Amino acid sequence: MIHYDLICDKGHDFDGWFPNSAAYDEQAAKGLVSCAVCGSVKVEKQLMAPGIPTKSNRKDDSPRKMVAGPVDPRLAAMMDMVRQVRKHVEENAEYVGDRFAEEARKIHYEETEHRGIYGEASMEDAKALVEEGITVHAIPRLPEDGN
Repeated sequence: MIHYDLICDKGHDFDGWFPNSAAYDEQAAKGLVSCAVCGSVKVEKQLMAPGIPTKSNRKDDSPRKMVAGPVDPRLAAMMDMVRQVRKHVEENAEYVGDRFAEEARKIHYEETEHRGIYGEASMEDAKALVEEGITVHAIPRLPEDGN
């Protein structure tokens, strides 16, 4: 992966990660690289200092500068909608944890009362539920879920 500092024709700074320099060139030529602030596709790489790794046996204890890029308002709106969906589910359904697949089957096959549930399931379990005709929906993870 390669990291580029980018700038659009309106002067907005942002960054991007690409598999290699050719991938950046190809995406930029097709207009697929756009400004995170205004959406402009007139984007150029900025002059960057090379990243020189330190020796692997030396630990760098200096504080690291953290920089967050501007948030696309469309992304912020989408994240708010996901938060609202999650809140609605948590307020109106029963949390069953890792027993989700088992409880969903019991409800579907009328072995227990019909109710809304939420919890965790592996991708294999979710696919099996769908193949059995059981409707399930994934709720995307939010950035704060990793904290």
